[in-house]
Amino acid sequence: MELVTPDIGLAVWTLLAFLILLFLLTKFAWKPILTAVNDREQSISDALESAERAKKEMSELVADNERILQEARSEREALLKEAREMRDQIILDAKEQAKDEASRLMENARESINHEKMAAITDIKNQVADLSIDIAESLLRRELGDDAKQKEYIASVIKEIEQN
Repeated sequence: MELVTPDIGLAVWTLLAFLILLFLLTKFAWKPILTAVNDREQSISDALESAERAKKEMSELVADNERILQEARSEREALLKEAREMRDQIILDAKEQAKDEASRLMENARESINHEKMAAITDIKNQVADLSIDIAESLLRRELGDDAKQKEYIASVIKEIEQN
């Protein structure tokens, strides 16, 4: 039971050793330990702040990347829309130009056909006139082969002219 009820001398010496140790620790070790703990606390706080800043910067970068991607998408859509409009306009212009060219060719063809038709009609008229003259000449030669018939024909023509 000696351990449960200590002797007074032992308690005094234990208290004296504790007070000397406390004085020495307070005098020499307490400030460096507190400084080390404070430095450690400060470095942990700085690391947490740095991590928080890095996290915030990352979220800002992600937001910027999303914004840039959205702008790129909208710009791509605008370019595609403009390209489609240009394609449609080019096609429309080409169709219009083809229609104009077809109209011009058709008009030229019509004019050419009319010229050919008129030339053919003129040629036919000339041939008919030549043929008529040949037939008339042949008939007149046969009918008016002798002088009596010629004089009789001339008299009838003069009579007809006088009546008109």
